[in-house]
Amino acid sequence: MRRVQRRSARRTLVAENWSRPRSAHQRRFRNLGAPLAAAALAAAPIAEVLRLAWLGDSGLWPHLAATILPSALLDTLLLLAGVGLVVALVGVGTAWLVAAYSFPGRGLLSGLLVLPLAMPTYLTAYAYVDLLDGLGPFQSALRDLFGFTRRTQYWFPEIRSLGGAVLVLGFVLYPYVYLPARAMFATQSASLVEAARTMGVGGWGLARRVAIPLARPALAAGGALALLEVLNDIGASEHLGVRTLTIAIYTTWLNRGSLAGAAQIACVMLAFVLVCLWIEARGRSAQGYAQSARKPRSATPVKLDRRAGWLACAACALPVLLGFLLPLLTILRAAGESGIDVAALASAAIHTLVFASAATLLAVALGFLTASCVRRARSPLTALLARVAGLGYALPGTVLALGLLTIIASLDNAIADAVRGLTGASPGLVFSGFGAAIVIAYLVRFLTIAIGGAEAGLARVSPRVDDAATLLGLTGNQMRWRVHWPMTRGAVAAAALLFFVDCMKELPATLLLRPINVETLATLVYGHASRGSYEDGAPAALAIVLLSLVPAVRAARAIDQAGGKDVRQTHGRDG
Repeated sequence: MRRVQRRSARRTLVAENWSRPRSAHQRRFRNLGAPLAAAALAAAPIAEVLRLAWLGDSGLWPHLAATILPSALLDTLLLLAGVGLVVALVGVGTAWLVAAYSFPGRGLLSGLLVLPLAMPTYLTAYAYVDLLDGLGPFQSALRDLFGFTRRTQYWFPEIRSLGGAVLVLGFVLYPYVYLPARAMFATQSASLVEAARTMGVGGWGLARRVAIPLARPALAAGGALALLEVLNDIGASEHLGVRTLTIAIYTTWLNRGSLAGAAQIACVMLAFVLVCLWIEARGRSAQGYAQSARKPRSATPVKLDRRAGWLACAACALPVLLGFLLPLLTILRAAGESGIDVAALASAAIHTLVFASAATLLAVALGFLTASCVRRARSPLTALLARVAGLGYALPGTVLALGLLTIIASLDNAIADAVRGLTGASPGLVFSGFGAAIVIAYLVRFLTIAIGGAEAGLARVSPRVDDAATLLGLTGNQMRWRVHWPMTRGAVAAAALLFFVDCMKELPATLLLRPINVETLATLVYGHASRGSYEDGAPAALAIVLLSLVPAVRAARAIDQAGGKDVRQTHGRDG
């Protein structure tokens, strides 16, 4: 009886000590768990890639540097420069037109310009090759119209080229710059614009000398995201004949069977990623301006005359046509002409839903816990860990898959050895064989979306709510689940929707980590396109586009509401 009483007394003492207000140091320590786990998820693949590259054959690097890297580096640099120029011109130009001027169709086009977000880059590339190739409907109609009988009788630009890749990727990725630019241009104070106009600055001079410099932090974030998407892309670049570093990693790993060589090329790509992040940080540093405490008055759009108005309308409609409508119509035509393999499509859809749903549930839990720990700890360390956890989005899918491969293989071997020692039976590949590797890759790659959504929701919760909950005797976990979660689940649900669709569209990591004979919607389309039968994958491509439309619109609204402050917290994309 005394032993039971002492045990009960110890439990009571522990409960009282746990619920007692803790010191700031103790609170920080208790809130390190989730941020530390999230940061470790992002850091582990990078560390593994560096380890593989360091332990690889030292004689392999000279061979790679002499044969593979020169062309891959050149193509990657040219593609980044070209796409960067296109997204800057199209994104900033259309954003300035819809924010600063009034012309026919302005309201409709302002919303339609975000639609390329719903079109993955690889689907756009497949559609344009199907449309503009020598045997495609466009050139066939051209030959019929002018009576040409051979391809050599006329000149037509080659879509399978570096220039074609620049245009395809640029007109799909420009919303990354358009959205924050439009938000910043629309919210800039009218007094700044009017002061500039009284000094004789107007038109594009006003944009170049006033509006764009003030919006530079948001533009730097959007531009860096677009360049990271170019580095992550594998389907579009390969299909259009551009041998980038991503393609070099893929072919060195799978076709040449050299994991160490792929890791060494991946280190070069990580250098490009760091440059992109540096460009973003450089563009965002020491840039800002203060507005009045009262809500600033937005500038009134200038009404254009009839001719200029229709030119502005055409300039804004062209990116929508090239980046969304033409690819969508091509996919619809191909889907109508091809038969639907219901069994293959259903199997791919089920796999896609299972993998994406599992990753989304894990991301919502870990993202909310991480954001909540950062809020409660108020420590630079937890904030830093949360930022490290967000670096997964900067990792190209091929680099992420390369880093996760050996880690997951080691876990599979450890589990198999333990089960075999206990039962004598082999469980097989637990992580790799059942798709857990894909779920982990999705979690690492897009976790920043879940963390950003939770942080955005928690930012709307007043600190006074926390003080009131503490006075009522709620512990940290009770406050988290009984107060914070109900007040932030709307923002978390929106982030979960974006996370789910990004997982559904992700191609590079899925292609490299999927179990044998398992297809998702993205890999099904890729497989048909790589075999030259793109039409057979058109129904799966159409399903991806239709499922991506709603999240694309929601992302645009979220960025508008955030004023373009940090596009990374509202949307991510695939490769």
